[in-house]
Formats: sequence, structure tokens, C-alpha cells
Amino acid sequence: MEDEKQLALDLRYLRMAEIWAENSYCIRRQVGALIVKDKSIISDGYNGTPAGFENICEDENGMTKQYVLHAEANAITKVASSTNDCSGATLYVTDSPCLECAKLIIQSRISRVVYSRAYRLSDGIDLLKRAGIRVDFVQLNKE
Repeated sequence: MEDEKQLALDLRYLRMAEIWAENSYCIRRQVGALIVKDKSIISDGYNGTPAGFENICEDENGMTKQYVLHAEANAITKVASSTNDCSGATLYVTDSPCLECAKLIIQSRISRVVYSRAYRLSDGIDLLKRAGIRVDFVQLNKE
């Protein structure tokens, strides 16, 4: 029963992260993230350029610009500039975290990561598991 309730919550937050990803100006891939603590969303983020930059994520060759921030990084840095902290929180993200975001997740003391799309590289997931962070893949049903 508890597992069913948790799965229902996970699916709900992942759908919300997917909708939040629509805020991204990136063409190649739109990613959304929510940080949830004690059943409250304490932060959100989507991939995009830093504040004050043009909202163009790809270069003239269609490749993602090096300075584009990932959704997880945007959500974590938003918490850092608030009175909240991520200790014990769950990060819901549409795509599995990369290695760089995994380092931020570890340092921010997030205890669980839930994602719905695997990235071609698994080094971020591997590092999270090595750090003892619970990582769950939850498939979103597409209708």
C-alpha cells in the first residue's frame, strides 16, 4: 500500500517536472526538475542559459552551448539562494543526471533521485549510487 502511494506521488511529481521542462528554450532537449521535501516543492528548474544571457541554447551547428545550465543545477542553485536546504529531499528530474549534476546533488544532501528518461551515459547515476543516494527510474506512460 505504501509503495503504491509513493509510486502515485512519484508519477505526479515527474509529470509536473515534464510540464516545467516546457519553460526551456532549448530545442535539442527540454529538461525539468523539482526538489521536494516533506511533500512540498522547495525548488524547481529547467535547462537554459544563465540569467541575463540570450535564451538561445544551441549554437549555429545545433549543438548545445557549453554554458547552458542543466535543470538540476538551476533547481539546486535556487535553493542555495533561499532559506531552504535540500537535506533529505527528493529530486524529480525528467532525464537522468549527468556526472556534473550528480556531484551537485551529492553535495546538496539530496537523498533520492527519481527520473523518467535515461541519458546515453550512466556515469551520473553510477556516482549517485556510489554515494548512497537512492536512484529510481519511473516510466511515465505516454498517451
